[in-house]
Amino acid sequence: MQDYLLVIIVGTLTGTLTRIVLLRVDYHQYPGYPHGYIVHLSLGFVASALGAVAVPALMDKEYTAFTFLALAAQQFSEIRNQERRTLESLEESELVQRGKDYIEGIARTFEGRNYLVMSTAFITALATQLGMNSPVGWLLGIVVGTIMMIISRIFMSGKTLGDICEVRPAKLRFEGATLWVDDIAIFNVGLKDRRKKILQDGLAVMIHPKDDNARATIHDMGQRNVIAHTVSVILGSKKDIDIPDFTPILRKDPDTGKVALYVMPVEKDMQALIESVRRTPVLETAFRKPLATKAGRAAAD
Repeated sequence: MQDYLLVIIVGTLTGTLTRIVLLRVDYHQYPGYPHGYIVHLSLGFVASALGAVAVPALMDKEYTAFTFLALAAQQFSEIRNQERRTLESLEESELVQRGKDYIEGIARTFEGRNYLVMSTAFITALATQLGMNSPVGWLLGIVVGTIMMIISRIFMSGKTLGDICEVRPAKLRFEGATLWVDDIAIFNVGLKDRRKKILQDGLAVMIHPKDDNARATIHDMGQRNVIAHTVSVILGSKKDIDIPDFTPILRKDPDTGKVALYVMPVEKDMQALIESVRRTPVLETAFRKPLATKAGRAAAD
């Protein structure tokens, strides 16, 4: 094992650094700091060590040692379930909730990053071992590890709403007691002082899908919940338990598929609203590709 010490160190270090790069504790992730960092980085270190140690086992033909990778996969799956349960319990205290689809997406990401880290550590350790028998030495492992870190970062970036939709400013208005965002009716507001407050402090945008794939994606209610939650976290929300009229709401035009968003932000900044909507992640469970099917292509033609 002493002969493989450098291989294990390089692989484990690269995998742990990859987890640090992927560690984005921001508005849509759980948990916060400092305990969140400890949990994420500890699991990243364990996954990295498992991936790196697999290389010496492979070199010494200890194939039975690979069974611990299957055990690690089971543990990561259980961690994903635990993450889901934790987020679901926190959901009860959220005024603007994430929604089940978003929670499932976060839990999947949490699990998937551990697999990425393990793979990065394994490939880096393997490259280091192969490099030890060549003139380049352990530097090959450093180069391969850097490439794997970049690939992992790109792989986990994901699509955002701005990639599939155009977000434009919209106007709030009332017709009687009905609140409208441009030509889409939102809901009725009975109190006159609430109507005045909404026109004074409210903001609205219109989300236009770029194609039929995007139209199907923003049709999903889980995706719309994510948009409302993201905007509320970034800009704040004046919604409270006893003020349902200030709840961020999205409504769809059934004819065109465009979606109107109404929000009562703490920070009334239209540009920030547009940018927060554009940066909202597209959920894997909501992303649809009807144009990739034969029937969808025929309908588009």
